[in-house]
Amino acid sequence: MTTAAPVIDTHVFLRDGDKILLSQRGGPYGYGRWHAPSGKLNDDESATKGAARELLEETGVTVEPDHLRLVHTVHHRQSADVTRLGLFFEATRWQGSPENREPSKCLALRWFPVNDLPADIIEYPAAGLYGYLKGTEGFTEHGW
Repeated sequence: MTTAAPVIDTHVFLRDGDKILLSQRGGPYGYGRWHAPSGKLNDDESATKGAARELLEETGVTVEPDHLRLVHTVHHRQSADVTRLGLFFEATRWQGSPENREPSKCLALRWFPVNDLPADIIEYPAAGLYGYLKGTEGFTEHGW
């Protein structure tokens, strides 16, 4: 038996009152569907620094890593060979206005009221988003 080596993803729920910023995928995975700004953690960075970096790269919004609050974790089975550990952070303080900085990967950025989210959110990030919004125990296993 081998030791698990999941991909570690960071996701950021940029929150403005009752609204959350979502991005619409433009790449092959989940094309046209919604998710939170996210990306893979690099080997040389902490989870909060990676989340802040990904948010800046995708949206142009700057958030201090210590202003990110971990709100949910998802252990996702992507395939027989790939698992992911998704760390979902909330950001309520930031600088800048969101803009699409990765048009080759993102079709749109849009604010959604938390009580009127799109139906077509990609399942893996949806597990983290709904776990966060429902205030569940902070952990979801998805795809197992």
